[in-house]
Amino acid sequence: MATLLSHPQRRPPLLRQAIKIRRRRVRDLQDPLPQAAQEIETPSHHFSPEERALLYEEALYTVLHRLGQPEPNHVTEASELLRYLQEAFHVEPEEHRLMLQRIRELQKPIFCLKATVKQAKGILGKDVSGFSDPYCLLGIEQGVGLPGGSPGSRRRQKAVVRHTIPEEQTHRTQVITQTLNPVWDETFILEFEDVTSASFHLDMWDLDTVESVRQKLGELTDLHGLRRIFKEARKDKGQDDFLGNVVLRLQDLRCREDQWYLLEPCTETYPDRGQCHLQFQFIHKRRATVASRSQPSYTVHLHLLQQLVSHEVTQHQAGSTSWDGSLSPQAATILFLHATQKDLSDFHQAMAQWLAYSRLYQSLEFPSSCLLHPITSIEYQWIQGRLKAEQQEELAASFSSLLAYGLSLIKRFRSVFPLSVSDSPARLQSLLRVLVQMCKMKAFGELCPDSAPLSQLVTEALRTGTTEWFHLKQQHHQPMVQGMLEAGKALLSLVQDVIGDLHQCQRTWNKIFHNVLKIDLFSMAFLELQWLVAKRVQDHTTVVGSTVSPEMGESLFPLYVSLKELCQLCPVPSERDGVLALNGFHRWFQPAIPSWLQKTYNVALARVQRAVQMDELVPLGELTKHSTSAVDLSTCFAQISHTARQLDWPDPEEAFMITVKFVEDTCRLALVYCSLIKARARELSAGQKDQGQAANMLCVVVNDMEQLRLVIAKLPAQLAWEALEQRVGAVLEQGQLQNTLHAQLQSALAGLGHEIRTGVRTLAEQLEVGIANHIQKLVGIRESVLPEDAILPLMKFLVVELRYMNTNLVQENFNSLLTLLWTHTLAVLVEVAASQHSSALASSRLKIALQNLESCFHADGCGLPHEALHTATFQALWRDLELQAASSRELIQKYFCSRIQQQAETTSEELGAVTAKASYRASEQKLRVELLSASSLLPLDSNGSSDPFVQLTLEPRHAFPELAARETQKHKKDLHPLFDETFEFLVPAEPCRKAGACLLFTVLDHDTLGADDLEGEAFLPLCEVPGLSGSEEPGEVPQTRLPLTYPAPNGDPILQLLESRKGDREAQVFVKLRRQRAKQASQHVPRPGR
Repeated sequence: MATLLSHPQRRPPLLRQAIKIRRRRVRDLQDPLPQAAQEIETPSHHFSPEERALLYEEALYTVLHRLGQPEPNHVTEASELLRYLQEAFHVEPEEHRLMLQRIRELQKPIFCLKATVKQAKGILGKDVSGFSDPYCLLGIEQGVGLPGGSPGSRRRQKAVVRHTIPEEQTHRTQVITQTLNPVWDETFILEFEDVTSASFHLDMWDLDTVESVRQKLGELTDLHGLRRIFKEARKDKGQDDFLGNVVLRLQDLRCREDQWYLLEPCTETYPDRGQCHLQFQFIHKRRATVASRSQPSYTVHLHLLQQLVSHEVTQHQAGSTSWDGSLSPQAATILFLHATQKDLSDFHQAMAQWLAYSRLYQSLEFPSSCLLHPITSIEYQWIQGRLKAEQQEELAASFSSLLAYGLSLIKRFRSVFPLSVSDSPARLQSLLRVLVQMCKMKAFGELCPDSAPLSQLVTEALRTGTTEWFHLKQQHHQPMVQGMLEAGKALLSLVQDVIGDLHQCQRTWNKIFHNVLKIDLFSMAFLELQWLVAKRVQDHTTVVGSTVSPEMGESLFPLYVSLKELCQLCPVPSERDGVLALNGFHRWFQPAIPSWLQKTYNVALARVQRAVQMDELVPLGELTKHSTSAVDLSTCFAQISHTARQLDWPDPEEAFMITVKFVEDTCRLALVYCSLIKARARELSAGQKDQGQAANMLCVVVNDMEQLRLVIAKLPAQLAWEALEQRVGAVLEQGQLQNTLHAQLQSALAGLGHEIRTGVRTLAEQLEVGIANHIQKLVGIRESVLPEDAILPLMKFLVVELRYMNTNLVQENFNSLLTLLWTHTLAVLVEVAASQHSSALASSRLKIALQNLESCFHADGCGLPHEALHTATFQALWRDLELQAASSRELIQKYFCSRIQQQAETTSEELGAVTAKASYRASEQKLRVELLSASSLLPLDSNGSSDPFVQLTLEPRHAFPELAARETQKHKKDLHPLFDETFEFLVPAEPCRKAGACLLFTVLDHDTLGADDLEGEAFLPLCEVPGLSGSEEPGEVPQTRLPLTYPAPNGDPILQLLESRKGDREAQVFVKLRRQRAKQASQHVPRPGR
């Protein structure tokens, strides 16, 4: 039997007055919400035994009188649900059996199908206009089942509802005129007794009113409309047209259905008759439980939800897992069945879930995102008018309670959401989003109009929480023993905790608060904490006073460094308000600077002494040739530089003085290290008999000093001199920094350089003796030994020693050693060469030795460069040895080469000049010389004139032994004689092409009584004579004008060398002639300006 929800009594069974309930009216007329208490109950829901028994009865009654097919993911078996309820309510088995038996004896509820006809689409157009005026008749047919579960298997018939369902149980929708897609959205409550034998019927009809033919013709639009007119003419007047029907078995429906159903035809004329959108819900009326009779449905559902959620939480805690806010399938099934049977709207269910979860959240931590669903549901369906005053107060109290609780969590977010737990940021962000969504609700705005903006509340909570956190940390670090040192350590720990907290705010928390609420947590926390820190630090330094002990200074330095780190976290000025309390904090620590600097030096000095004392002067490895103390010293100096960077004093002038002190201490430590490491070497080598081991230690000492020099050279970069120079430029005089810091550095480097050179000099002296001995032995080896074999002992000695030194010295020191050894070797060679200048064999050996020594010291580019090897001493020695090693004829040849070079460089004709033409005919092997004239000769006779003639010889004579000298005619008293004489020399071309081969013109003044006087000499190189350079015969031969020259007045080294060879007659004859020419030339030196 159908019953109208808003009226407890049944209305007359009239079809045209069928009971109709629109869904929106049902939603407004449901049971009112319970009155809320002024104070929010504690989140843990404890019911009395009587209340728990009533809830248990209600839950069992819901399961036993379940209707409809189960929903997906819901529990199907009733026994499983009953077992779950027994566990959830902690009921003993016997008590559960008795309770179950008693409930089965209770009166069954009235079963109802809540059917909502939403709309239809694509229905048939029955009117002349092509549209219809549809309405629906619906009801439940009792006691008749559809075979096979298919409505189509039953014989089709018109007016199923009219013919099978009593009129008082038939319901009718409104008529929607002239449409093929009608929308009704009407809800009906249809009672039934047995779900297994009941079926739902819906007929859709087109309302047909009585109209005249003229009216119908006026609505005519096409031929189909005319056909409908003829068809209606055969019908009874006022008879409605059938559009289709829907027949469903109730036992096939789920508790809730929302589907489109095809409209079935009664004939095959129009099989496609459109679809109808229907919603179904199985509900109960007149439930026999005490809770349903005495309490509103919403209250009972809320209590049941609270009880099941408590059980779910208990189950997870027993399994040592946290509850994630989701319900088990059993709990979800029971709550769904209860809400459906009690016909609770989505709004009431959301309200119940919100109140239960929001209260539980304040006592048990679970994902706050579970609160978003009820918030969204309440917001979507919110209508304030449906709530009474006490109901509004309950909802407002839940909002205020959760907001207050959320703000308390936010205030303590550092401890509530520790970063040691990985999901803490996500949990905090979820809480903030829940609060944001709650405060944006229309319900919140209407029920809590006096609430301040959420961002303001959160900001104030964060500010208060930051201050409280600081005070808690201060109490935590309070020292057990009162004293200034202990207070300083406690303050340092507090500042470090503040820095760590600000780093966390900057990296993690600020992003969350800014993204959700646009709150700059980091700037706010920094401003609060820096003020609190500044107050504590200033109080502490004031108590310390102006006299700082070493212990107190050591305690203050890490505090100063921590404050610098804290200030470096300061946001940009646009992001903070006011002046920082920490501005100029360095002035509080000014009295401690001397103790800091002294402490730094003392620690470094002790470390250097300890490093040297433990050093065994052994290289660290093949590639690392210094010892352990050099490494420790580098680390020590790096620590000093690190301390300087940590200090980074803000005041420019004071920062300059501090840097000067750091540089001075560093340079002093370097010199101390040099003294200590040399003393350590003497100590270790005192008992050593092996000179090689002592040399090894000396190499390590030199390498350690070189490593120290490299470290010291990095001081400008490590102490940031360029940045310091920019800072102090306005307060210091120009050049003061350069004159102070750089002068200190250069002085230290010079001292280290001297120590390194001294060490390398000592190593070099050990090798110089061996080199000198081998060179001395070289010249004393018998003549039968080849020069290449004679130098082998020297080269083997050098290879062994230099390889050893290269292995044990770093490259810089090895190059310095090579330079010293090369200089010494050249000096020894010069000395030996001077003593053996008359021995060509000895000179030859020395020359070959010099060649091999040059290659050895160069070492294919790995040793000294050529620029360093080819010194002036080397070049002079090479020339001397090259001459000394040459034979007499080679020396004579070199002499003429030098004279030819002198001739080419002479341009002045102060001695006069000769003019000649020379050519060579290869076919005749003849050298033809035409001596044309001489000019501007010196007057060598007492009468102021001369009697010149020219002597022609081919030089050197040993190359042309068979060719005698030729002479021209003598001209009396003529300074410009015209000879015009021709001479021919029969000579092969080969000797003429050799270096030094020349035609010598000797111009003499004939004296009758004495020896002829020398006017001058001219040298014509034969290689330049036409006909000798190629195979072609010379053509027109050009004249050649040769200025006359004199031999060198200071003596030629080649002549001196030849003169020293007393046993060589050819050399003595040549030297005698050349000496004679030189003597003649010295008697007639021309006057200046001639």
